[in-house]
Amino acid sequence: MTDTLNVDEQAKAGGWKRRAIRFTLLGLSVGALAAGAAVLPLREIGDAVVGLGPGAVVAVAVLGSLLLSALVPRTLITMTCGALLGATSGMAAALAAAVIAAIATYYAGRWAGRGALQARAGSRLARLDGWLNRRGLAAVLLVRFLPLAPFGLVGYAYGTTSVCRKRYLLGTTIAAIPSTVTYAVIGAAVVAPGEMSMITLVPAIFSFILSTAIILRWRHTARRDAALAPATA
Repeated sequence: MTDTLNVDEQAKAGGWKRRAIRFTLLGLSVGALAAGAAVLPLREIGDAVVGLGPGAVVAVAVLGSLLLSALVPRTLITMTCGALLGATSGMAAALAAAVIAAIATYYAGRWAGRGALQARAGSRLARLDGWLNRRGLAAVLLVRFLPLAPFGLVGYAYGTTSVCRKRYLLGTTIAAIPSTVTYAVIGAAVVAPGEMSMITLVPAIFSFILSTAIILRWRHTARRDAALAPATA
């Protein structure tokens, strides 16, 4: 029995050691991306990318996804897409950048810390992981709609949870659409003010209403579960 316990303890220690090494490597990679974003002549790069013609949307989407993975604010990137490419193409590039970054950060987080939350059985992190998994798509929408943390950081964090990747990607894409439309149009309007109108605000209003509805439903469900807990026990 003692030998078995020692083996289990060694396995757990080895698992946390591997996670620590991977988290360190991930942190260094994100730091390198952020440092590159800070020193690179992004204005000149943006002008060069726009000159690519039809391939500009793809190039901007890839560059934008790298910046999102480096924790650059998504609002800034989306507005820049609109300013560089115009409203319609800017929307497409910004949404593609968000989806690519969501996939990349999720799998990077999963590689670095998969199972880290579940391993802390009985802890607050384990309960948080269980809540996120139970709420599924609604939890992803709630977290993505609310400006709780940088877009890329949320992706890394979700990778460490047990949330299904399909729900994560679907929720992230749905939540990204309203703000993408709004900020891409605003970015385009900075270059061409005539494109700005009240219609620009419609996606943002929709996003606010939907996020509020999700929060209210979550609070109602949480209260109902809390009321039923004593009876179930």
